Amino acid sequence: MKIVIIGGTGLIGSKTVDRLRQRGHDVLPASPNSGVNTVTGEGLAAALAGAEVVLDLANSPSFEDQAVLDFFEASGRNLLAAGKAAGVRHHIALSVVGTGRLQESGYFRGKLRQEELIRQSGLPYTIVHSTQFFEFLPGIAKSATRGETVRLSPAPVQPIASDDVADAMADVALAVPANGIVEIAGPERVALSELVGRYLRAIGDARVVEADPEARYFGARLDGNSLVSDAGPRLGAITFEQWMSTQRPAAA
Repeated sequence: MKIVIIGGTGLIGSKTVDRLRQRGHDVLPASPNSGVNTVTGEGLAAALAGAEVVLDLANSPSFEDQAVLDFFEASGRNLLAAGKAAGVRHHIALSVVGTGRLQESGYFRGKLRQEELIRQSGLPYTIVHSTQFFEFLPGIAKSATRGETVRLSPAPVQPIASDDVADAMADVALAVPANGIVEIAGPERVALSELVGRYLRAIGDARVVEADPEARYFGARLDGNSLVSDAGPRLGAITFEQWMSTQRPAAA
């Protein structure tokens, strides 16, 4: 079976490519570097020719509000139109748990628009909602740092390792379309501020984390339900400690 992975050279994409190839499938990792650009439409028709499944794992290169919305609008429209023309039988997109609840954030408004386009497309689909990846912790800390203080909400999160995400994406690619949302999450719930504090201590970072219920998460105020799933998610197996044990000090 031919499977096209948009964003197939990224963090989740490259891991998902490996898993599906190990299962014997013809997998095409597609990205602007390989001549496939979902924003302009360049190379899409050729890449999707003969494909049965498309996984959209691409992300906006900018987190600026309008840029994010423009990216997901253009990319979504072009990719879905090319998928319909190619006769794709399953369109899959990776999104975020809490997308509909965090519309104060321009990033989440863009992700919601992506999901709306998929639902309206007429293609059989599955939208995978994932909680935050452990690999995003450095970026979360950086976004909330002022001087030597990291100010973050104590709202609960349920972080997941990218390897568990890739396992789930590979399984969804080989399953029948859900025509709805599938949620995935990590094995443990923890306050966002506490998690980032654990991460910084583990890498020897002297920044101090302050828990602040009013702190914004990429523009949105969090509550107890914002970033966790109560929809019977598929749970990953890798804990924070297990993930940290695989991280090279130089990468921290």
